[in-house]
Amino acid sequence: MTNAMTPEISVTESAMKRIATILSKEDQGTMLRISVSGGGCSGFQYNYDLTKDSENDDMVIERDGAVVLIDPMTQAYMEGSQVDFVDDVMGQSFQITNPQATASCGCGTSFAI
Repeated sequence: MTNAMTPEISVTESAMKRIATILSKEDQGTMLRISVSGGGCSGFQYNYDLTKDSENDDMVIERDGAVVLIDPMTQAYMEGSQVDFVDDVMGQSFQITNPQATASCGCGTSFAI
């Protein structure tokens, strides 16, 4: 397991707190999986799923009751990224700042490389 920051992907304190709040309302052992799939208006999109299943090769980021899983394929697309939780006048959302993205959509859930 890693902490909330790895050389490849970091998760802000704000995001970890929000994830912990979400997971506290779920069954014991539930984790948040972040993944990338084809689709969205820019080519790829981020997915956020609650799961109880982890794989041996998942990156596990854990702190303060929050557990985030990221599979190896997604790690490659997210290398150098920061996952944040933003609460502003536009609403509340998880936002990923990805230095590999050459374009992204206005809602921040899809990107191109």
